[in-house]
Amino acid sequence: MLKTLVIIPAYNESRNIVKTIEDLKSYQPDIDYIIVNDGSTDHTIEILENHHFHYINSLQNLGLFGAVETGFKWALLNHYQAAIQFDGDGQHSAKYINELIKGIEEGYDIVIGSRYQTKKKPWNGRMIGSRLISIAIKLVTNKTIHDPTSGFRAYNESCIKLYAQECNNPPEPDTLVYMLNNGKHIKEVQVDMHEREYGKSYLNSMNALKYMCRMIISILFIQPFRKVEK
Repeated sequence: MLKTLVIIPAYNESRNIVKTIEDLKSYQPDIDYIIVNDGSTDHTIEILENHHFHYINSLQNLGLFGAVETGFKWALLNHYQAAIQFDGDGQHSAKYINELIKGIEEGYDIVIGSRYQTKKKPWNGRMIGSRLISIAIKLVTNKTIHDPTSGFRAYNESCIKLYAQECNNPPEPDTLVYMLNNGKHIKEVQVDMHEREYGKSYLNSMNALKYMCRMIISILFIQPFRKVEK
């Protein structure tokens, strides 16, 4: 297996993080991981310390981009061949990690754990936004990404470097356009995800609408015009 690092951003996940690591260890007992405590204001840091989990502590909230980028920098510094972006809220299941790594071993640059690769996407408010983002990506790249908002992804060494060193590459759907324009190959594999048990997503109805608009504007009017790496 490739030398792989699981990057787990965590903000106020004191009620979820232990179960997340237990799930990871049950399926991947020997895999390396790093939790990036993103300036949590609850008891997350105490739990990480008490359980002797591997973590990096940020003294302020950097947001998802900053937390995941910190993980990529750690992966680059320690010469990992693959990195897995893995949520700290318990929604992702480690049983699919081998499938994502297999895709990297097959030669893909990014492998997305997709809820809708083989399953039909529901028609609800949030998934309408996902559909619109997929359509926007298709328009500018002619590539279909069924689940562009999935945060369960694997990256190869070249992508680790791009995400670690380039401040314009947040781990969001719009940068998939940049990666595709850079000649990167993306694969989706079918996964199932759990519902969050504790806490709430920041994407309430208003934030979800703002997020969708921001992603579509970036996909259509920013990412296609970024300079491609030579």
